Parts: sequence; structure tokens; C-alpha cells
Amino acid sequence: MTSLLDGCTPWPAEFVDRYRAAGLWRGDTLDDLLRDRSLRYGPRTALVHGGTRLTYARLNRSVDRMAAGFRLRGLRPGQRVVVQLPNVPEFVITVFALMRAGAVPVLCPMTHRAAEVSHFVRVGQAVGYVGPRAHQGFDLTAMAADIAAQGPFLRRVFTFEAPGEYSPYGGFTVDSAGCQYYPLGSLDSPPDRPLARSADQVAFFLLSGVAGAEPALVPRTHDAYAYQVRAAAELVSLTEDDVYLAALPAASDFVFGCPGIVGTLSVGGTVVMAEDAGAAACLAAVGRERVTVTFLEPGDARLWLDLLPSAQADVSSLRLAQIGGVGSLERATAARVGPVLGCGLQQVFGTAEGVLTLTRPADPDETVLGTRGRPLSPDVEIRVVDADGQDVPEGVSGELLARGPHLPRGYYRAPDRTARAFTPDGYLRTGTLVRRTPAGDLVVTGHLTDVRFAP
Repeated sequence: MTSLLDGCTPWPAEFVDRYRAAGLWRGDTLDDLLRDRSLRYGPRTALVHGGTRLTYARLNRSVDRMAAGFRLRGLRPGQRVVVQLPNVPEFVITVFALMRAGAVPVLCPMTHRAAEVSHFVRVGQAVGYVGPRAHQGFDLTAMAADIAAQGPFLRRVFTFEAPGEYSPYGGFTVDSAGCQYYPLGSLDSPPDRPLARSADQVAFFLLSGVAGAEPALVPRTHDAYAYQVRAAAELVSLTEDDVYLAALPAASDFVFGCPGIVGTLSVGGTVVMAEDAGAAACLAAVGRERVTVTFLEPGDARLWLDLLPSAQADVSSLRLAQIGGVGSLERATAARVGPVLGCGLQQVFGTAEGVLTLTRPADPDETVLGTRGRPLSPDVEIRVVDADGQDVPEGVSGELLARGPHLPRGYYRAPDRTARAFTPDGYLRTGTLVRRTPAGDLVVTGHLTDVRFAP
């Protein structure tokens, strides 16, 4: 069995052996992947944010120096750090720097506030928090200070401030609870020797998104996530010529690695960070940066389609729009994507737990317009079952169950919830109702509201 963090459910040894023997798990950590690409694609543009452009070499150098800064500030391998940053280059630099320092980022959406963040700190025993001074008028640094005062874990707050911004926590200070405050920009130290780490360790945590339930921490290991982004990049033929627009929050699995930010960096492409997710700003970014691929939720897709005729934006560079996430994509909207945006459509269904089904570029229109496709990999095993856990025939609606090389086997430090959400043989109960077509594609038919997902 793999040597995960205490509180994680390991894959059985037979599956570990199977995934390694098949070449799915290759022993590479995500930050090593970035280091390798910086050598291969050094002068190419890796990240774009407004007028800021970072080459692969500069991105990797920034990650190296911030990782050293984190270690000098006392972060130790295996410790958890909540990262709550918008779509800015510092999000990518911070997440990779924490991984390179051996710490484990907890990717937290900007919309979460004290109730959720304190829960993540408590469950994850997080010693650090990274976030802006404020977001939409809410003082996030003061929130972190309150959380630090209420518990024994959080003792380091790294404040991201835009140029010219001032914060009372902007210097090197220690409050009465013993929590230390540092400007994120101060973490710039000469790199030290790389840590020896294993790819079977947890790289970062995502947050489960089951409606009506308190979010749980979902562990994603280096090996498993590297496989996910590699398979997703191959599926959409991503190359170094692609420009990916991160239009949705970077902390989501879709945007971080389906293939998203990590997948694009893995092939030497360019990632455009859209801090303003509005349709007008994103369409302008597509034209300005010649974006080729992006991911949208159905509601955002409708806004893009409705605005484009009057926006006078040049979207001729787009070759693929991935659409999925919250809500369903109506067939009429799906049918507008090709004619209006002039690009291919890929419907996607996924969860933070690693479930990922997608239509394929070569699929017939009927499949692309009316289904969520098939699992990312033939190595992913799925079942469609009734209320008694028995497999249902093709065409009959039932709950989707899944397990595979990029799906974890449980939540972090949540044994009761893991026991409810995972079958004894390791299948995740998604709570989503689907039916299978004769070609094996999945059509979402509804969602369960079941006590097994209660906190």
C-alpha cells in the first residue's frame, strides 16, 4: 500500500502495482514536471496576466525562490497550507512552491469565508494560510487572524497584496496568538537543495462539492494527478502551440488539471489567467492572446454566446470549448457553440474526487450535443447501479460509481464520510444519476440527495 499522509485511505497494493506496471503512474512529482519543462521550454511564455508575462524559466525560478522562502519561514514537509488566491500568477507560483517545499496546499475558492476556511484549517490541521488582504470588501487577513486565535494550528499567514496596496499586516508581525504575518512577496530566498520526495505522496487537496454537505478534503497524489493531466492533454491533442484561458477559478479541478493549467504547462503551452471572469473581459482576452482552449460552465457559455455578436471580439483562434460543471448544458445551447464560437465542443462531467467523463473530438454530433461522454481513461472502472447497489441494464438510469488511477480512495481525516461515500471495494458513490447509451456514453439524468453524503 502507498505511504500517504496519516488520515488518507491508500490504494490496495494490487492496484498500485497495476497502475505502475501499465505506465500510468510514472514516479514524477508535479513540481519536478515544472522543473523539467522550464529546462525544455525556458524562453517560452508560460503565464499571462494582463500585462504580466512569465517565461517558463522565470516561473520555475520564482517557484524555487518562494519554496526556499516558505522553508525559511518554518514550513515543514507534510504540513498543510490553505491557499485562497484569485486567478493571478501568484496562485500558480504559490501552489508549486508549496509542493516544492514539501508542504501540501489546500486549494480554497475565493468565495469561502470564515465558516469554511476554519473548517479546512481544523480538519487539515493547516499551519499556514495564503490569501489577499481583502476580497470584494471582505478582510481575509483579519479572518485568518480570528481563525488563528481560535485554535492551535494556524500560525503563519502570507498576505498577497497588489502593487501599491497597504495592509496593517503587511510587515513581519506576530499577533497575540503567536501567529506570524508575512507579505507573500517577501518569500524570495536563494534556492536550496531540492527535497527528496515520493510521487505517491499527496500533492494537494481539492474540496468536495456535494450539495448540502460540508466540504471534505480530497487528497490528490502526484502520480495520480500527473496521470490525469497527461491523459486529458492527450485527449484534446494539447501542444506547445496552445493557449489556455483559465476563465473559471483556478482552484477547481476542471481549470487546474482537466487538462487546465497543469496540463498546458506540461506540454509547453501558455496559460492566460483571467482574474475578471466576466464574459466581456474573457472574450477580449481570447482575441488579445489568441486563446485556443478554455473551460466554461453552462451559464458562462450562454453569456459568451449571447454577448459575442455585439462584443466585436475576435475568437477565430478558439479550437475547443470544454463545457461542464454546475448545471446542465441544454441541447439548444450546445448546438450554438460551433456556429457562434467557431470551435469544437467538449462536454465534461467531473468531481473533485477525480471522476471525469468527456466527449471526444471525433465523436458524432449526437454524442457531443447530448451526452457527457465516457471516462477519461479505459483504466477507469465505472458501474451504474440501483438503490440496492445492483448493476442496471444499458439505458436504465442509476447512480454512477467509479474507481481508477486518478480517483482517491477516501477523504482526508473523515473516516465516517469515507465509509458512506465509497464502497468497500473502492468505488466512489458519486450521487449522480446517469444512463448509458449503446456506445457507452453517459447521459446525466439527475442527482441523489442521500444521507451518505451528509457531514
